[in-house]
Amino acid sequence: MTGPDLPTAEAPLTPEVVLSRWPTSVSKRELIDGVLYFTGSFDDWDVVIAERTYPGRRALINREGALEVHPAGPGRPQSVLDTVE
Repeated sequence: MTGPDLPTAEAPLTPEVVLSRWPTSVSKRELIDGVLYFTGSFDDWDVVIAERTYPGRRALINREGALEVHPAGPGRPQSVLDTVE
C-alpha cells in the first residue's frame, strides 16, 4: 500500500491517497491474539498513522510488509509471524 506522502491536515484527500494509504485502502484485516493485522505492503508513514489512530498501541511492519498494531506495553512489540511455531 505504499503510495503518496501523507497530505497535510489542511489538504483534501484525493482519490490517489484514499486508494493507496492506510487505513482507507486496507481490504483485508485479521485479529490475531489481540493484534490487529492488516495485509498489504506498508511503510513508515503507515506506522505513524496507525499509532495516532490507536493511541497507546504499538505498530510495526513485519517481514511480509503487513502492518501489525499491538496492544500497549513496554518495549518494541514482536511480530505475530515470529511468535507462531
